[in-house]
Amino acid sequence: MIKLERLTERPVLSPNPQHSWEAAAVFNAAAIFHNQLVHLIYRATDITSNGQQGRYINSLGYAVSSDGVHFNRLVDPILRADVPQESRGPEDPRIVSLEGKFYMLYTGYGGRFEGDYRICLAISPNLIHWKRQGVMLDEPNKDASLLPAKVGGRYVMFHRRAPDIWVSYSDDLKSWSDHRSLMGPLPNSDWESDKIGLAGPPLRTESGWVMIYHGVGGSPRKYSLGIALLDGEDPGRVIYRQPEPILEPELDWEVKGFVPNVVFSCGQVVLEDRLLVYYGGADQVIGVAGLDMKFINEFGAQTNGI
Repeated sequence: MIKLERLTERPVLSPNPQHSWEAAAVFNAAAIFHNQLVHLIYRATDITSNGQQGRYINSLGYAVSSDGVHFNRLVDPILRADVPQESRGPEDPRIVSLEGKFYMLYTGYGGRFEGDYRICLAISPNLIHWKRQGVMLDEPNKDASLLPAKVGGRYVMFHRRAPDIWVSYSDDLKSWSDHRSLMGPLPNSDWESDKIGLAGPPLRTESGWVMIYHGVGGSPRKYSLGIALLDGEDPGRVIYRQPEPILEPELDWEVKGFVPNVVFSCGQVVLEDRLLVYYGGADQVIGVAGLDMKFINEFGAQTNGI
């Protein structure tokens, strides 16, 4: 059974009251390993992250680390709430490297009417300077990422039409087709009975694509992380889904915060043969948990064909 181990008992990134745009919360970070460094693109808010203290605004910040635990970050955000679809700001990014560029899917939160959130795309050559491509799927939707490889010459996107994780395909990153449910919540589960959604982009292994995802359920209601294996040639097919979660909210800053009982991930990296999963704790801070890649590879090898 796969279980993540926390690398530190304390968050690796916390709000910075000296910067108004990230004074209240930093959480839900995309993660990618590039040029021997761990890069995080994280969601930040100014006054709250749950609306109870007012109309909060999201921004995306940038942080970098050589060891995956100690980070330096930019003073200013790399993406702000400065276009109509993102009048409340960009949320929950996921990043892949594909065709020599970085592709970031994120939720553009407009807040102008009920359901005013859309999957948006931005492209970058260097992870700091991003060019928005606008709305990529014009419907209320979130928890989206590209697969870091094409399949049959087409782009693959995972997204959420609640309460399920969905998969879809495109030739041009504009028109998406063949939408279908990949996985749904399990009614009898004590941790993923309400809804599920993608965490970071699926990770390629010899046995297939390893997908980390979040599940919501239980009493009290909580967000936990789970793991599944997708077919290496057809990532729209689930080979195995571990019944038990790989990480649950346990530490004080995971249990108490703007949204209690939450561990929520948007990305992971492989650093020195170790998988590092970055996650938001209670929608307020960022933590990291890891596992030797040999266990991830064994998970794929043992479950392939089940």
